[in-house]
Amino acid sequence: MTMMTPVSMHKRAGLAGLYSHALCIASSVPISVVQLVARAAVANVFWQSSQSKLVSWPVTVQLFAFEYRLPVLDPGVAAVLATAAELSGAVLLFLGLFSRFAAVMLLAVVATIQVFVYPGHWGEHLTWAALLLFIIARGAGMISLDHFAGRFFSRER
Repeated sequence: MTMMTPVSMHKRAGLAGLYSHALCIASSVPISVVQLVARAAVANVFWQSSQSKLVSWPVTVQLFAFEYRLPVLDPGVAAVLATAAELSGAVLLFLGLFSRFAAVMLLAVVATIQVFVYPGHWGEHLTWAALLLFIIARGAGMISLDHFAGRFFSRER
């Protein structure tokens, strides 16, 4: 069996050649670009959520008291914790600073929402979780403050 390289794959004729060429193009997208887009996408979700909470704090506390009803936590405390996690997590992810920590924190928020608040919205939560798990597994990428900090501190030794 002959091993086909990406160059020889897209030399095929017809539909198979077109498909192979598309795969070659997709494979050439740097993973750091994918990591940047994943970070920006999920950061945007939590940034928007935190901003909506901050716009009307009394309404936010009421939502935590009457709709979200998290067990054990006082609604005021839960509102502060959720807003702080969403706001700081979104900023850290967008900047690519302490990205894995931010992703773990936001994954905990997603898990809380899934289990206690909106268990029927698992499809949306799964999308957020997938992006966050990707960031946890692969990091922030080369287009991040994590990467620049790592390079800076590795030179210090």
